[in-house]
Amino acid sequence: MTDTTVSDDVDHDHLRRAFDLAREAADAGDEPFGSVLVSDGEVIAESRNTVVTDDDVTAHPELKLARWAARELDETEVAETTMYTSTEPCPMCAGAMYHAGLRRVVFSTPAETVGEVAGAELVMPSSEVFARGAESVAVVGPVLEGEGREIHESFW
Repeated sequence: MTDTTVSDDVDHDHLRRAFDLAREAADAGDEPFGSVLVSDGEVIAESRNTVVTDDDVTAHPELKLARWAARELDETEVAETTMYTSTEPCPMCAGAMYHAGLRRVVFSTPAETVGEVAGAELVMPSSEVFARGAESVAVVGPVLEGEGREIHESFW
């Protein structure tokens, strides 16, 4: 389900933290992706892309946070969190988020935009992955799209 409603400026603040993490990833030599996991308005975990620095093709921030949430939170706590991410989750990350039990994601840059800017071949909106599940995942985005796009344009 796609929901383009942003609840308030708090969503923007959390996305901007994800942007900071994306920039940190780029500064370290990784692709510019960052994410934060929020519960009751507070950041409980955050991550940036470390595919290159960890030599791990699965070291996407959304996947790392989904694994963390599945290990560290109970089912109800996971369902009440929101993942804020600088870029729309890829199919791998969307699947992990779904299976971990996250039920809301807010993203900035759409997958199609990153595909255009970076020349990516596998582009699939996360809403298509989430729509295949029995549980509903609210997808909010794109939000602050121009700011998110600038990060990618300066990297690629």
